[in-house]
Amino acid sequence: MAVLTNLDLLRRVSIFSELTDFQMGQLADSVTKRRVKRGELIVEQGKYSNALFIILSGKARVVMTDRRGREVILALIGSGDYVGEISLIDGKNHSANVQAETQCDLLVLGRNEFKSCLNNNHAMANSVIKGLVHRLRNADEKISSLALMDVYGRVAQTLMASSQPIGEKKLLIREKITRQDIAKRVGASREMVSRVMREFEEQGFIKTNEDGSISLTERRATVR
Repeated sequence: MAVLTNLDLLRRVSIFSELTDFQMGQLADSVTKRRVKRGELIVEQGKYSNALFIILSGKARVVMTDRRGREVILALIGSGDYVGEISLIDGKNHSANVQAETQCDLLVLGRNEFKSCLNNNHAMANSVIKGLVHRLRNADEKISSLALMDVYGRVAQTLMASSQPIGEKKLLIREKITRQDIAKRVGASREMVSRVMREFEEQGFIKTNEDGSISLTERRATVR
């Protein structure tokens, strides 16, 4: 199997897709590869890492922690996603932890090189702006759900967002998702989420399969 070069890897990242061959070659000389183990932090809340981190493979979670150690999962990210750009733009510390959920392979791009790419390529700047707008919309949806939905609605929304369609009105969450993870995503206790999940199972909205996956039937949950 051929070993992929930095240039090959960069061509797979959407925000760099509009760079010229010359710009791409310069960038390939500037990035470094990094591998992080499951559970390791890619960026740390309250600190500044002075780099852009691009996920080539693996999955990570964006987690905000308060002074009492309570956590809220803001997002789950994977191959092709990137983190650290907000701190590079405003010069402030990271607002959340990004923790590897599985082993992750990364490309790391320093601040100066990132700024140079933004200044010299409008398509890349536009791509970064679109990414920021997407995150802002997700944040608005998160705030809206916390303010306007009860726990039943938030759990149902999280389950739906984590699933993939497999047939008419049928959905499947293929990867195992724990009650604790759901609790951290909806801002509720694990006990409350377990209660909600039990009621959803009784309603026939969800069914936990032997392999740990969860089957869903749309519009069957009683969202209070």
